Amino acid sequence: MGVHVSVDQAEALLQYAQLLLQWNKVYNLTAIRSPQEVVTHHLLDSLSVIPALQRQLAAQEACHAIEANQPIELLDVGSGGGLPGVVLTILCPRLRVTCVDTVAKKAAFVQQVAAQLPASLLGGRLKSVHGRVEKLQTTHDVIASRAFASLGDFTQWSRQSLKNNGIWMAMKGLHPQQEMDALPPWVQVFHVEQLSIIGLDAQRCVAWMREAKSQRVCAFK
Repeated sequence: MGVHVSVDQAEALLQYAQLLLQWNKVYNLTAIRSPQEVVTHHLLDSLSVIPALQRQLAAQEACHAIEANQPIELLDVGSGGGLPGVVLTILCPRLRVTCVDTVAKKAAFVQQVAAQLPASLLGGRLKSVHGRVEKLQTTHDVIASRAFASLGDFTQWSRQSLKNNGIWMAMKGLHPQQEMDALPPWVQVFHVEQLSIIGLDAQRCVAWMREAKSQRVCAFK
């Protein structure tokens, strides 16, 4: 799938999967119960966006929308059990990830993951917030979601948390043409690309968006 995974990262991913299965027995974090499906439907599905994310971040850096060699703030909206936020934190050392969810038990689980995964790998880069994204006071370079809401709701609810020249990353199933057509004029979809997941026979894509008022063209297509 084009993603380099070290031994330590692979072990952390599997530890996270084990925690998800363990907590799921009591807290019903996800409808998926099979260890194999947790790997394909959650871990690999989340991992599939990393090459696309790295390309967009390189484009943002090239036009100085983000600073070279500085941490990148990513907000995972409606994170649930930490997807894709936890996976992105493990595999992308430059990201500082905040997972936000309105369900307290899901936010508590992500906080537990942050405490239990190796500190040498996460380095304090994973944070969990219980609340509504509309109420957040922080701003972020990238705002991400995975099967969270319509593109319109996602961008509207999180707009105040997007930095100037920041980007939205919406992981979807089928190409969301109807949702794109319904977006307000202040949202610009600048790229949609298909994702391929090994072991998962389903359509996946990621929609990249920015505020239309942005004057910079920072995108890899």
